[in-house]
Amino acid sequence: MRLKVAICFVVAILCFLYSLQCASQSAANHQQQIESHKRQAGEYLKQQRPDLAILEFRAIVALDPKNVDARGNLGVLLFFQGDYADAIPQLRAALKLQPTLWKIEALLGMAEKRTADVKSALTDLEKAFPKLEEKKLRIETGMELIEIYSGTGDLDKAAATVGTLRSLDPTNAELLYTSYRIHTDLAGESMLSLSVVAPNSARMHQVMAHELAKQGNSAAAIAQYREAVKIDPNIPGLHFELAEMLNGSSVVKEQDEAEGEYKAALAVNQFDEKSECRLGDIAFQKGDLKQAEERYSRAIQVQPNDAEAYLGLGKTFMSMNQPQKAEPALERAVQLEPTSAVAHFRLSTIYRLTGRSADAKRELEEYQKYKTMKEKLAAIYREMREEPVKPERDEPEAQK
Repeated sequence: MRLKVAICFVVAILCFLYSLQCASQSAANHQQQIESHKRQAGEYLKQQRPDLAILEFRAIVALDPKNVDARGNLGVLLFFQGDYADAIPQLRAALKLQPTLWKIEALLGMAEKRTADVKSALTDLEKAFPKLEEKKLRIETGMELIEIYSGTGDLDKAAATVGTLRSLDPTNAELLYTSYRIHTDLAGESMLSLSVVAPNSARMHQVMAHELAKQGNSAAAIAQYREAVKIDPNIPGLHFELAEMLNGSSVVKEQDEAEGEYKAALAVNQFDEKSECRLGDIAFQKGDLKQAEERYSRAIQVQPNDAEAYLGLGKTFMSMNQPQKAEPALERAVQLEPTSAVAHFRLSTIYRLTGRSADAKRELEEYQKYKTMKEKLAAIYREMREEPVKPERDEPEAQK
């Protein structure tokens, strides 16, 4: 009897060991199949046959539903094949297995947007956007977000997002256009809201003046600015804006009024360096070089990075026959505003006077380059029948 029990026990152990061996062989075979499909998928991708690679990744997912690489690759391939509905469950499964796959989450958000699931798309895109490091994908993700924000009327978020994207790629024409459209819409929305909540306010007249000035209707713009000043003369910047319109007027009487408005602007805000600069210009035009120097110097004290103030100061020192003082002022102006044609021209003149012919030649070339650019820009504005680009202050005779 004991022998029979012992035999049964041995048989049971042998059966168990056999089953373990079979399971081990099965697992090994299972993994071999996965590796085989993975290698084949890689070959198909090298051959630029994503349609066949998709089949291989599907086979891997069938063998191992928790294979995050297969899920992610399958979702990505389906996405770029335009099969967004089929890509979504694969991308979601990959994210569930590994939540920090930010590229996968960005593509998931895009796929959801294309299948009209805007709510889910917004959640996934907003989550992925700040985590993305690849420039191209981050821009694409941001543009998708901007489109959603614009569609829902959330223009503040759209503007913030396009600002982030422009810092990544400042010369991207698509981003610049998008920024223009968003800020135009934002301005229109703000103007409409202001007309509803405060239709007779000084700010409303100021906005109307801005719009009229953009259209080139200077007389009507001046009238609106005057009305705004009448309602609230203590708004910072308002007197300056009126003074700018008066200063650019073709009516001599209005030009004469500009000086008083610049002074009124300083009475409201003693740190208004732009008004100090304009008063420096007026003093220079009257031949009061000492007063001009004081005004420009005061502007620099208030705002040390005001290129226009340095340009004015350099010009004044040139008229005082003090090139040694003019040179550092003009060099600083160019450093702060490299696109200023006038600053390059005047600096070229100083270099020529001090015998620095090579530097003078370089600055003259810069002057010609930026002069041409601004002429083209002015032509574009004329075509749009809007207020043309104003020439730079104290434009040298050679530029006219």
